[in-house]
Parts: sequence; structure tokens; C-alpha cells
Amino acid sequence: MTPFWDPFLLSLQLAAVTTVLLLIIALPICYGIFFYSNRSTPILKSLVSLPLVLPPTVLGYYLLIAFRPEGLLANIIPGTNLAFSFEGLVAGSIIFSFPFMANPILSALESTSKNLTQAAFTLGKSKFETFFYVLLPNIKPSVIIGAVMAFAHTIGEFGMVLMIGGNIPDETRVASIAIYNEVEKMSYANADLYALVLLFFSMVVLLFIYGFQYQQKAKLF
Repeated sequence: MTPFWDPFLLSLQLAAVTTVLLLIIALPICYGIFFYSNRSTPILKSLVSLPLVLPPTVLGYYLLIAFRPEGLLANIIPGTNLAFSFEGLVAGSIIFSFPFMANPILSALESTSKNLTQAAFTLGKSKFETFFYVLLPNIKPSVIIGAVMAFAHTIGEFGMVLMIGGNIPDETRVASIAIYNEVEKMSYANADLYALVLLFFSMVVLLFIYGFQYQQKAKLF
């Protein structure tokens, strides 16, 4: 594989790992928010959606402060240094892409008929069983869309990645950073190629999402 494609392979690796971990993390959190709604729910939802409105460089700055050798994380786990590492990119991407995974799932749960949940409770199902064996199968399209959106968002992220990962070849130089790197070197031909590949990828993702939603709606009629 030529060096040109290395940033794309790193981006795909980062997005794949992030998406899998997000599924593992987001589902229990959505479960808690949905079944244990109280006065703190608006605060929790605001925290979930905060990365949508927070400038990426601001989030990246705070993560850099936390990830550095003398930062908050190192105080909790001595010897930890996630700054300018692939592991740091994964941790940052999980936080930054979390709303893209969680919000579609929460919206689908809240739109699900309450009769479905009540019927499960009537049959003796616990909240855990109702969530994983009754509700999740019914909102599977939203889970899929959330996973695809989180994957695509991780591929395209720049500001946060640059802040906590820098521009280290084969370690943190993902595709979005590679474009910036080529422009800095005034190598516009390579920058054009990187940009075209990401543009094509973004269009494919959008076509998949809207095509998938169209098919799901068509099944209802």
C-alpha cells in the first residue's frame, strides 16, 4: 500500500474502533436516560449533545489538558499519556462522536409506543429485558443510522484530532489531517486527491443513510 493511502487506512481504523466502543458505551447510557428520566434528564441530554455545538478546538484543548503527562487522567491513572497517540484519538473521537450515536437511539426510543413497553412489563419482563429484547429490535434502523453517522463523523473530524493528535505519520495523521499537511507543503495536487476521496466517501454515506430511511418508510406502506 502506497503512503498516499496510509492516512485513509488510519482513519478507517480509528472510525471502526470508535464506532464499536460507542455502541458498547451508548446503549447503557441511553437505557439509563430512557428508563430513569427525572429532573436531571435535561442536564444529561445537554451533556450528550454538547459536542454538537462546542467548537472542536475547544473540546480538543480540554482533552489535551486532560491527556498530557501531568494532566487529570495521569493523576487518576499514573503514567498515562494519551496526548499525541492513536489511543488518545480513540478516546477523543468517542467523546466527540457520542451524540451522533446516542441521539438517534434516544429519539427512536422516545418515539416508540408506550404500549410496547407496558405490554413487556405486563408479561413480566424487566427493564433490562424490555430494552434489549423488545425495544432495541424495534429501533434497529435508528441504531444502524447512529453507527453509520458516528463512523462517518469520525472519518471527517479535523479540529479536535489536530489538537490532541497532532500530525504524526502512521500514528495520528488521519485523512483530514493529511489534507492540511499537503496544503501546508503547497502540494495542492495531493490535497485535491485527498479531498476528492473524502468527498466521495461523504456522498456514499449520505446516500446510504437516506436510501436506508426510504426503504424503511416503504416497508410501512
